[in-house]
Amino acid sequence: MPSIILDIFIALVVCFIAIFIQRKVTGRSLCSSSLPPGPKKRFLLGNLLENPRSLEWETYKKWGEDLESDIIHLDLAGHDVVILNSTQAAEDLLERRSNIYSSRPRLVMANEILGWDFNFALMPYGETWRKCRRMFHQEFHPVASRRFRQKEIGATHELLLNLLEEPDIWMAHLRHMAGKIILSIAYGIDVQPGNDPYIALAEEAIHCLVQAAIPGAFVVDSLPFLKYLPAWAPGASFKRAAETWRRGVHAFKERPYDAAKKDYLAGIDTASFVSYRLRSIEGKEQEADWENIIKFAAGSMYAAGSDTTVSLLGTFLLAMLENPDVQLKAQHELDGVLGNGRLPDFDDQDSLPYVTAIIKESMRWKNVTPIGVAHLVIADDAYRGYHIPKDSTIIANLWSMLHDEEMYPNPSEFNPDRFLKNGKLNPAVRDPATIAFGFGRRICPGRYMAEDSVWIAIATLLSVFDIRKAVDAQGRTIQPSHDYRSALVYMPPPFKCSIKPRSERAEALIRSTASLDI
Repeated sequence: MPSIILDIFIALVVCFIAIFIQRKVTGRSLCSSSLPPGPKKRFLLGNLLENPRSLEWETYKKWGEDLESDIIHLDLAGHDVVILNSTQAAEDLLERRSNIYSSRPRLVMANEILGWDFNFALMPYGETWRKCRRMFHQEFHPVASRRFRQKEIGATHELLLNLLEEPDIWMAHLRHMAGKIILSIAYGIDVQPGNDPYIALAEEAIHCLVQAAIPGAFVVDSLPFLKYLPAWAPGASFKRAAETWRRGVHAFKERPYDAAKKDYLAGIDTASFVSYRLRSIEGKEQEADWENIIKFAAGSMYAAGSDTTVSLLGTFLLAMLENPDVQLKAQHELDGVLGNGRLPDFDDQDSLPYVTAIIKESMRWKNVTPIGVAHLVIADDAYRGYHIPKDSTIIANLWSMLHDEEMYPNPSEFNPDRFLKNGKLNPAVRDPATIAFGFGRRICPGRYMAEDSVWIAIATLLSVFDIRKAVDAQGRTIQPSHDYRSALVYMPPPFKCSIKPRSERAEALIRSTASLDI
């Protein structure tokens, strides 16, 4: 028997034995009429083979429709997973019962093998998480977040100049802008105009996280004993990949923080999260422990905000290519407020409801994190007559909620007008942000800063650029790809498009503003 076939056979045998032992030890029943409905389970494996590896949210929604239930149950080789497909179910459990639904499942690959356990978005509910969350809230509640708006405006103005000079690599420019904002706010780091080492370091670390944090993406999350296999063993290929990834994650956690602390000790005022927090703990008991909390919270910011910002802005660009009438309507609104003589500011927000509606629809149409980060229930619970076992992974299918036809008619259509009534934002239509940023105690604490960053970027881009479909050498229109990358963050592809100044006056405004920011 060839060695590779023997390796596969041994790995399968080991997995089946482990699953059998796990079920015996935990007393896991192969079937239970009291569990929520779900796809048919296989012997030992449950739904492990049926669990989708891409576009999970669409499959979960279809299963729910087929079963006529907005709450469904999966058995992943003995581990219970409960999918919530409606806002009602998510609010009932993740918000109204947040005392038992606010922890995180054990993420063996992401936290224990790759070293992302410092990321408080992935931490189990506990004292360390509470300290990180409290510290984060102190700096990023709605009023405090406004201190960082000038950094967001400066990064946006740099984005304009980059797009003016090299429009074809718009995805790289979006990544640079997102990285510049977060590294400046978190650490006070002034990144280089191009090929910044801190951004490169962070992007390398984030690349593995968005794959490893998806429930079921790696078998080791369902069968934790596999983490103890040596890297050369059959079935342990994930450990070989993780050896390089882990070094990058550690460097990402330490290097930016060390640079920020060095500036703080040198008396350099960077007006950053790290500098504000280091000042707040001076002379405090257990100062070293609090310093770790600062490091954890700062490191969590890039993980939460970089890819998500790039994804949302990429979706906005795609929507403008497919909906030129929407772009024209927004530009007409902007011209009426700005008069073509200046760039937008946050003071213009209330006067630009259609621009705000575009942002809400971009957030809803192809939402950034379709299934969010999974929750963990820490006690047995009952809901609508169903039993939800302790230690079940709870997945809020945000995509299903944001494509609810009753809440958002014709959900596949990009339609900002759904959020407007009589020329104003309609409070009767649910704001997608109340879903997209999660539920309960695990709602994203940086949402105010994130919304600010996206709003100023989109308003400014629309004010000076025409965003159109690209044409090839023969003058034929190039249709943009909608083939998004399926991962924890739903990322659009770097499609071809034309980004050009709306006029000579717009180009002059871009250049003059950039020179003032330097």
